[in-house]
Amino acid sequence: MLRGNRFTCQETGPAEPSATPVAVGRKRGYADAPPPGAGPGQIAETATGEPLIRFRGVYKSFNSKPVLQGIDLDIYRGETFVVLGRSGSGKTVLTSMLVGLNRPDAGTVMVGDLDLAQLKSEDDWLPLRLRTGYLFQGSALYDFITVGENVAFPMIHHTAWSPEEIRRRVREKLSQVGLADVEDLEPAALSGGMQRRAALARSLALDPEIIIYDEPTSGLDPITGDEIGRLIKRLQETLQVTSVVVTHDLRLTEQVAHRIALIHRGRLVFVGTYQEFLQAEHPEARRFLLREPAPEEEQA
Repeated sequence: MLRGNRFTCQETGPAEPSATPVAVGRKRGYADAPPPGAGPGQIAETATGEPLIRFRGVYKSFNSKPVLQGIDLDIYRGETFVVLGRSGSGKTVLTSMLVGLNRPDAGTVMVGDLDLAQLKSEDDWLPLRLRTGYLFQGSALYDFITVGENVAFPMIHHTAWSPEEIRRRVREKLSQVGLADVEDLEPAALSGGMQRRAALARSLALDPEIIIYDEPTSGLDPITGDEIGRLIKRLQETLQVTSVVVTHDLRLTEQVAHRIALIHRGRLVFVGTYQEFLQAEHPEARRFLLREPAPEEEQA
């Protein structure tokens, strides 16, 4: 529950093209949000059948080490798209570009009609970030405030909703992820799976159009991981959001993916459905399915 009418704290830490789109989502907003087209970070509507997210010729290096090498990828409105790859393959670097946590050295990233290279300042990025939910790998809940205050945090700082409306929405978002009567608890009182759900509730706070899940089952037991997978699938079906899931978890991939991409050594080596992935002939796809290590020459 919120303490008083508002609370104050300093924000620290992380607040193939031929395929047919799976679903068409609807536009969402929130109180006092800028109308469509107002501001450089606003997502513009894309025509039915066109990609919502487009990566074209994306390259990225760190300390002269190539991480992404010429990524071309389309993600359609309303689908759940899984980005697979080994640790260090560049999958999180790729998806974090959608909220400006990383920027390409070359190439373009588009969300709707918006070229993300146009976004220079934090103010430019804000409208897009408010419409993008990001579930961090470690949940990233603020440990010095309650679960309810964590979920309320984006509402307090980015809307003009009343305290009563915020309380109502906090309960609604927690209910959407299967949590009840936890508003007054500290995050440390929750299990790992419950913390992941609470963090997802915070990601849903402003009714996003896009949700990015970074390793959502990492560190969870198989049963809890399956629960998270079912939750991701249900949220996509009920909210019609566009979901981008970064993972190396094949069971989760089978549960939720409409399409998947496999990144290997910074390059896309497969894009298609899970059933097509099972039949893929690329050596890395076969190794990934069989859970085999990479060849020694690739580990150097």
